[in-house]
Amino acid sequence: MAQLPPGIRFITSFSRDQWYRAFIFSLTFLLYASFHLSRKPISIVKGELHKHCASQVELDSYKEYAAQIQPVKKPFNASQCGWEPFDKSNYKQLLGALDYSFLCAYAVGMYLSGLIGERLPIRYYLTGGMLASGLFTAMFGLGYFYNVHNLWFYIMAQIANGLVQTTGWPSVVTCIGNWFGKGRRGLIMGVWNSHTSVGNILGSLIAAYWVSSCWGLSFVVPGLIVALMGVLCFLFLIEHPKDVSCSCTPSSSSKTFLNGASRCRIQMPTLNAKENGKPQDAEMQHLLSDSENCSVATGEGRHGTSAISFLGALRIPGVVEFSLCLLFAKLVSYTFLFWLPLYITNVEHLDAKRAGDLSTLFDVGGIFGGILAGLISDRLEKRASTCGMMLLLAAPTLYMFSAVSKMGLEATIVMLLISGALVNGPYALITTAVSADLGTHKSLKGNARALSTVTAIIDGTGSVGAALGPLLAGLISPSGWNNVFYMLMMADACALLLLLRLIQKELQCHADHTLFKEH
Repeated sequence: MAQLPPGIRFITSFSRDQWYRAFIFSLTFLLYASFHLSRKPISIVKGELHKHCASQVELDSYKEYAAQIQPVKKPFNASQCGWEPFDKSNYKQLLGALDYSFLCAYAVGMYLSGLIGERLPIRYYLTGGMLASGLFTAMFGLGYFYNVHNLWFYIMAQIANGLVQTTGWPSVVTCIGNWFGKGRRGLIMGVWNSHTSVGNILGSLIAAYWVSSCWGLSFVVPGLIVALMGVLCFLFLIEHPKDVSCSCTPSSSSKTFLNGASRCRIQMPTLNAKENGKPQDAEMQHLLSDSENCSVATGEGRHGTSAISFLGALRIPGVVEFSLCLLFAKLVSYTFLFWLPLYITNVEHLDAKRAGDLSTLFDVGGIFGGILAGLISDRLEKRASTCGMMLLLAAPTLYMFSAVSKMGLEATIVMLLISGALVNGPYALITTAVSADLGTHKSLKGNARALSTVTAIIDGTGSVGAALGPLLAGLISPSGWNNVFYMLMMADACALLLLLRLIQKELQCHADHTLFKEH
């Protein structure tokens, strides 16, 4: 009998369940990466919407010359300082209004999205959101082709896009939470959450390719990509393992992650369970194994259990603290997302394309930061402490970035990578592993339908900060970029302060556990 080819041996070395799990991991990764891909163009195009133009005397001379050589043909865009209405001296406030419109709508819509999403099939809900997002993203770019100079057209496109994009995060987190249990969740979701940085990088590169020649395509092309991914979502997304008769493999780790949000539970030896004459607590079993997590979310858990209320989700220990922490962490991250290319343009004196390409290094650092945060939190079994450690390092790093970035391109590259890792690490951990942990908290008694609502509350609160950050940057930046960095450092400090109680509980839990082992 002939030996199987290496490729076939590789394929058959994995079980059917593992292939399905890898497929859902990859599909949800690409789906949400496309959402971020469509958010990035606005930050790249800012340098083209407003340009540093010549003096007014030179501009008037140019207009007279243009009128002489082209008396009949009307110029496509009369202003030489950018695209009307962003060619005025208050352009930073106008560009900030675009960011604020999207992010404010996203923040408001996110609170409703989780409640709606857990009552609808995820595949339909996510597909509709992606198709609508593709439409509104492309709509912004169509303003270039149809010569639209009305500020409200662009603001309404941003508001509509912000609302429909709220369908994405609760849906993909719920789906990935259904397929992967708590074992090594930090590492798995840290790798998975790199979709945000991958989407930002791809969005930057796509937008930068057309920004100088035809900035409308910087929006139309990402819009088409999001719509195409929505079609793939409808055709291939599987909400739960049981839908394809997949079973969940018990986790190899029996460690729990309480995020400092619950009383410390020290696992007693097996002998203790025998003395009590009963098996281990069913709620603890739910926390420890993937198989229980799978079975709870099926049958009665998926259809018979009523959806959790908004106030009920807020009462889950740790939800309020992590939500408020994410508000400030996301404020910092989204300020970089929307304003970093313009900052690089002003400081390094680069054109919009090169500044957009350089800004992707921040997201490259964010990929490593998210993975590192997940790995450390799994190793230490402390989600809050891991976030606190990275936030503590982020504040001085931001100060160094503001000082070093003026010294040259090489120093800027290094600081972009380091800052990206420390800024996006806590943000990534809270929005993925922490949200999934709290959405399957023992106080829910197996109500898996709460995951979408908990995720929406945490990310919705964070999105309030995401809306405030770019707005404050637009208001503060005219007084100097240093003041923007001081604002970001204060936000990191506030995020750390909000986690202190949970960090203290985690450390107390660790001390009690150590003391128990000694006895």
